[in-house]
Amino acid sequence: MLGSIGPTELILILLIVIIIFGARKLPDLGKSIGEGIKNFKKSMSTKDDDTPRSPSPRQLTAPPPARAGTSIRSAPENAL
Repeated sequence: MLGSIGPTELILILLIVIIIFGARKLPDLGKSIGEGIKNFKKSMSTKDDDTPRSPSPRQLTAPPPARAGTSIRSAPENAL
């Protein structure tokens, strides 16, 4: 069936890749593939952030009451 890949086959594959993508785009292609692998490994090693979380105790408390003498002014009803 398939034997091991030798140096001749690797050189042939490299030449085909250079012909398809061009020598100028190979560094960018390698960089983007490397970043993609790095991001994938990072996401696999970190905890899943999509899980629902319970609210913290600070989120459960009511906001502090407004200070005396301050109020929210509303627009007059007949103003146009």
